[in-house]
Order: sequence, then C-alpha cells, then structure tokens
Amino acid sequence: MSLEVVKNEKLTRKDFTSDQDVRWCPGCGDYAILATLQNVLPQLGIPREKYAFISGIGCSSRFPYYMETYGFHTIHGRAPAIATGLKAHRPDLSVWVITGDGDALSIGGNHLIHALRRNVDLKIILFNNRIYGLTKGQYSPTSEYGKKTKSTPYGSVDYPLNPTALALAAEATFVARTHDTDIKHMTEVLKAAGEHKGSAFVEIYQNCVIFNDNAFTQVSDKQTRDDLSIKLADGKPLIFGKELNKGIKLNQGSMEVVSFEADSPPDDLMVHHATKDDSVYAHLLARMEEIPGLPVPLGVFRAIQKSTYDEMVQAQVQDAIEKTGPGDMEKLLNSGDTWIVENKA
Repeated sequence: MSLEVVKNEKLTRKDFTSDQDVRWCPGCGDYAILATLQNVLPQLGIPREKYAFISGIGCSSRFPYYMETYGFHTIHGRAPAIATGLKAHRPDLSVWVITGDGDALSIGGNHLIHALRRNVDLKIILFNNRIYGLTKGQYSPTSEYGKKTKSTPYGSVDYPLNPTALALAAEATFVARTHDTDIKHMTEVLKAAGEHKGSAFVEIYQNCVIFNDNAFTQVSDKQTRDDLSIKLADGKPLIFGKELNKGIKLNQGSMEVVSFEADSPPDDLMVHHATKDDSVYAHLLARMEEIPGLPVPLGVFRAIQKSTYDEMVQAQVQDAIEKTGPGDMEKLLNSGDTWIVENKA
C-alpha cells in the first residue's frame, strides 16, 4: 500500500497550522523549524489526513499540538517505538518522529537505534541544542566535554555523543544535518527527508536561547559560518570558504584542508557521494567536526534505497494469509495446548 498523492487539492502552510497557541521561549529555534516544516509538507503532495506526528518528552515534543494533522504525544524516549508500530500497521501514512537530544539519545537511545537499523519508513527529526531545556538546563548526551550546567557545576566529564555518526552506524538509509538559522538549507533537507523511502534521520542544530545560547555560532554566525562549515552537494567536490577557495583532501587516510585559487580547484579534492553506499566515507564526514581545523559538514550525508521494515512486515502477513487463509481469533484461542481450570471447591 503506497501513499496517496494529492493531485487536485493545493495545500498551504495554513492547512498544517493548528489553532493551538505556540508556546516556546521567545527566540527559540523551534519556531523556525515548525514554520519550515509546515511550508515543506504541502510540497510533498500528500493529503493532510495521511500525516501523523509522534513525539516523546521535551520542548520539541510539543510539535504535534501545533500541527493540523494526526499526532501522538507519547512518553519519554519511546516515540520511535510507537511510530514503528503505527507505520507497520498503517503503511499508507507518512509518519514523522519529533524528538530532542535528551529524549532520543538518553532514555530513547535503544529505540532510536533499532528504528533506524530496521529501516522503518519514518522521518525522524532530532532537535539538538546540546542541553536539557524542558527540565531547565542540565547537560545532555550531546553536551560538550567540560560543559558547566546546573547538573555539572564543575564541568561535564562525559564525552559527547555524535547523533549523525550514530545514525550512520545504525545503517539509516537517509542521514542529514542542518541548522535552524538557515531556512533555505533546512527546507531543502527536510523536503529530501520527506521524499525518502526508508529511515530518514535529520539532526537540526537548534539554539536554546535560555539555557545554551550560541551553542552553534560556527554555523550560524554570518561572519564565520562560510569558513567554519561546508555545504554537502552530491557529486560535487568538498569546497568551502567565503571565497570558495578551500577544500578537503584525503592524505594517507586523514582529511586535511587545502587552499587554492577560487577559479582553479585541484583535481584531487574529495568528492561528495551521498547516494553511494560507502559507510567508511560517510563516517569520515560525520567525524569532521571533531577534528581541529576542519569545517562542520551540513546537508545530506547518505541517501540510499533498500527494502523497508514496514514493507517486509506487510509482505510477510500477506504471504501467511495466502498460505493459511485469513485469521480466526476464536480458532487461535482454542488451538494448540489448551486446558480448563475447574473450581472444585
């Protein structure tokens, strides 16, 4: 069963905007993400009643209330599990999971990993602000080493988790990263995720103005972002910088930055290939930000196709029906080993 495509009805952002007051802190990056996604959904050509938004617990998890679609505000960390069950039973729906770095990567880490490795046809959008916002500023699994927070007054001694690297290790078929201050780029990434068939994971760098302001200045500051981040484009060499005069080269297995004249890039620069199933290359990209001197990669890291979990479940069910006929609950309950408990008192 495939998703029905809207042919005659023209949807707009207004069609996906609920009547609920949006309640996030003034200046929160969640506002930009919400507005962008509400603009993206009409472009996908899917009827509004075929969307379902599932969230866990956290600031981002208010999302279903603000979407004029079906939705479910679930419990902490379990949104991927609920969404998996929904998609397996209703493959005709476009199911989106909205989660945060605390919700998805701490208590929900196991659920996230298995939803991705199964290649469930879900769109998992992770808002990463490197802090616990809803519970007022404790460090999260993505907080940097040494981070001073209410729960780590002397600095965190945890090594931070890299969400994009985790998604790639779990074999998600679509993995991307964007940030909340670049609406054009975020729109392109979310649209690509929405069009993907299979597990689509998008990490969004999201600024928490109250508890972790300016966490991602390297990609959001107009004065520095061109030199400190790189936009990934499939089939194009890894080039960045204000003058587009810097590139990434592989030297004895390690990546390094090289400079050149903008109009004559060297032939041996690394070329991005998101649609090629090369996990080694994808992991190199995901680790770039952890290497001093290398830019933060943004865009689609991986976009490949393989059979989805929900498709295979449906095929298995249909095969069983063809072989044994439709199920009969009464017969099932009275088949196999049964016994009667008698009251002899």
